[in-house]
Amino acid sequence: MSSLPVRLDREPAALAMRIGVVAAEAALATFARNLDLDEVEDGEVDFRGAIGPAEWPVFSLVIDTLAEGRPGDERSLDERRVEALNDLARICMAAKQRAGAA
Repeated sequence: MSSLPVRLDREPAALAMRIGVVAAEAALATFARNLDLDEVEDGEVDFRGAIGPAEWPVFSLVIDTLAEGRPGDERSLDERRVEALNDLARICMAAKQRAGAA
């Protein structure tokens, strides 16, 4: 058993939060590079066709996690993904503000 002090920034929950923020930032950067805001506003976005295969796994993980359907939600996955992009932008902005305050 180690007697070294436990670093709070190395706790599993803190690490998971950092990983989540990095994934969110990567997904937002992918969106900014590959998708047109006008298409998103119209609600007709071919997410899979617009995102390259190398970036798709992280992008889809983040967006589809945020766009998870709730009971009674009859929107299509693409409609939920459009709303998830707004959530993603708010997450990244909050993380950036928090990092600036630290």
